[in-house]
Amino acid sequence: MATGEVTQESKSTGLEGTELQPGAAVTASGRVSVAQMYEPPAPSGPFSTAQLARLDEALTLASRESGLEFSIYLGELGEDTRAGAESLHDTLGELADRAVLIAVSPGQRVVEVVTGAEAMRRLPDRGAKLAVMSMVASFKEGDLVGGLVSGLRMMTDQAGPAPKR
Repeated sequence: MATGEVTQESKSTGLEGTELQPGAAVTASGRVSVAQMYEPPAPSGPFSTAQLARLDEALTLASRESGLEFSIYLGELGEDTRAGAESLHDTLGELADRAVLIAVSPGQRVVEVVTGAEAMRRLPDRGAKLAVMSMVASFKEGDLVGGLVSGLRMMTDQAGPAPKR
């Protein structure tokens, strides 16, 4: 044993003389085990992983700085887009009072901003309209994420810092 002699002949695997592909090995039982690269599926939505991270960071910073709850909806809003956006805002439950929903329906070419009672006092209609105009300008250039991030920043600036409680 100490000299490294083979004390037992391995079973014939039927693979003698066969060249294995990289990442393959014959196990003690004679089975061929092959390692394969795992590639997670690409996101199926309109945004890449980097764009989603950018949006998430912008939403987090906007909410943290202003004390308001910002959220974004991207999709169809129905025939009455305002009513559709308001019903989405209502699903926020107890957060709705201090929430700002930016609802964008690219297919309908509509942007709706819905604010709760507290958010409405801090984010005037004029400020929201300016932010929407900025977003639409970016959307026309094909920059959906840039427009959303820019709009969030403008609304955060308009709302000001979170009030001291």
